[in-house]
Amino acid sequence: MTPRAVTVADVTGREDVFTLDTHGFQFLRHASVETDFTDEDSIKTVYYPEAERLYKQITGATRVVIFNHQIRRGPANWHSLGERNTEHRGPLHKAHVDQSYDGAVMMARHHLGAEADGLLDGRRFQIINLWRPIETVRKDPLAVADGKTVAEEDLVAGAIIYPRHRAETWTIKPNPAHRWYYKNRQRPDEPLLIKCFDSDESVVRRAAHCAFRDPEMDDMEHRQSIDIRALVFH
Repeated sequence: MTPRAVTVADVTGREDVFTLDTHGFQFLRHASVETDFTDEDSIKTVYYPEAERLYKQITGATRVVIFNHQIRRGPANWHSLGERNTEHRGPLHKAHVDQSYDGAVMMARHHLGAEADGLLDGRRFQIINLWRPIETVRKDPLAVADGKTVAEEDLVAGAIIYPRHRAETWTIKPNPAHRWYYKNRQRPDEPLLIKCFDSDESVVRRAAHCAFRDPEMDDMEHRQSIDIRALVFH
């Protein structure tokens, strides 16, 4: 894919304008008890329950199932350092949504098994990411697109085949109608909720997102972040 130059607006000072249902993302103010995110056991036993409480508080959900997390600490060219170089995973600059509409149901069925039928019975179901900087972001910040400005025809489905299951994501066709936003020097106590799927068709159902390069940041330290992914039921 060919990189495109786009305008990314800083939300600083108007963070509260953006909400999950009207834009597909929402900036929060929340300090975590976890700070370095180097211990996998601590992430799962301390941070996961904290994140679950935050999801419920913000969305009003009755059940939250966190199904994985991803930490990024590496350089932007981490892909070239080896196909399985996950320990030094860096920012992803390709605009995407983690799950397509079909992919969201696939993900729920994969992680919930036989329980999925009872939870996908017509009640509202979402997949929402909780993205948090580990250190203040000074390079490769995360941008999110206002879901209202990304038309369905701008979404391109792509299958991912795993050994035990299939997934489906969306990449994004460039369009000058898209409106992109980020938080300058986003801090660890300024996490971001990103909606990847919503079964409620009356609201914004997804928000494309990706890292972006600002040439003025090229000499700064690599971005560090953790991304929690969760099935959210109402």
